[in-house]
Amino acid sequence: MAYKFVDNYREKGARKRLVDVLRKKGIADERVLEAIGKVPRHYFFSETFWEQAYKDIAFPIGEGQTISQPYTVAYQTELLHIQPGNKVLEIGTGSGYQTCVLLELGAKVYTIERQEKLYERTKWVLPVKMGYKPNFFLGDGSIGIAAHAPYDKIIVTAGAPLVPGILLKQLKIGGMLVIPVGNEKAQKMVTVMRVAENDFEEIVLDTFRFVPLVGDKAW
Repeated sequence: MAYKFVDNYREKGARKRLVDVLRKKGIADERVLEAIGKVPRHYFFSETFWEQAYKDIAFPIGEGQTISQPYTVAYQTELLHIQPGNKVLEIGTGSGYQTCVLLELGAKVYTIERQEKLYERTKWVLPVKMGYKPNFFLGDGSIGIAAHAPYDKIIVTAGAPLVPGILLKQLKIGGMLVIPVGNEKAQKMVTVMRVAENDFEEIVLDTFRFVPLVGDKAW
């Protein structure tokens, strides 16, 4: 993939150190680690905060939102088992960092954001400044994007009070949804596989803390 940003040895070294940290924390999928290692996370920060960009921390990006902790991005991505060509719906574009990781894995990404300022910023930063080209949408992610369904994978990057049934209906048979579910203080990561038209298998995993998923089928 050809990028429009300047990538120097300092940033490359910082990304390598971040990948090493994620590997030590248990991320085992080398394709996911390689994707994380390619995305220039400092492009989501003002220059004043570039030194924070490759630390394994979340960071405020405005509009009450954060750029996700790299470990969280890697964790959710690893659960999805992305294959090149997979059609992926991302609920909550946010900064666009997770979007870039999905694109690096070869996914065809449909990403939706409800905050107009974030949507406008990311719609410019990703394709113009960085060379990434997902399909952008502005709207209520809690109801998905039915017009482009079904999807191989759906990833929700905000905490929901429950798994929205409307999203499950937008999965292909054999498709998977990854979503944090709980209250506004903490959520359990949940994977849901659609094994048949009306048959779903759910697994509840580790505890995380996300910003709330706001919308008609959420908070």
